[in-house]
Amino acid sequence: MTTTSWQPLSAAELQAIESFYQAFSNNQPDLINQAVSPTWQDIPLGPGQEPGPEGIKPLMAQLRRAFPDLTIVIHEIIGSVGRAAVRAEIRGTHQGEWFGIAATNRPIRVPLHEFHHLENSRITHTWHLEDWFGMFHQLGALPPSL
Repeated sequence: MTTTSWQPLSAAELQAIESFYQAFSNNQPDLINQAVSPTWQDIPLGPGQEPGPEGIKPLMAQLRRAFPDLTIVIHEIIGSVGRAAVRAEIRGTHQGEWFGIAATNRPIRVPLHEFHHLENSRITHTWHLEDWFGMFHQLGALPPSL
């Protein structure tokens, strides 16, 4: 029987993951270039999002216009060398249009779950799932029958 030894994420891998989320929270899109590889894949792409590191930056700008006080709070990072799962939360106040919903000035807290693959201390792939349905509910944007 072969056993594999578990190795924790390296300090450089943790830094890449933290820089990824700081790019959003601190409104510093250029941090994305430090965090991800040039061929980074964001899965699935957002509406109208182009692939790669440059493709996420317009989406970041849209998020910042809709939620000027946006922050991402990391609750937990679990992983081993080359792989990481992140449980986080997007927080902000809806002050601009988002998904066609006019500003409501309501606060949001959107759970965020992401899985990252890393090589050479950079994120190469990100699979993500956000609770946008829950956000619609928080903004009062769901039909009354739901």
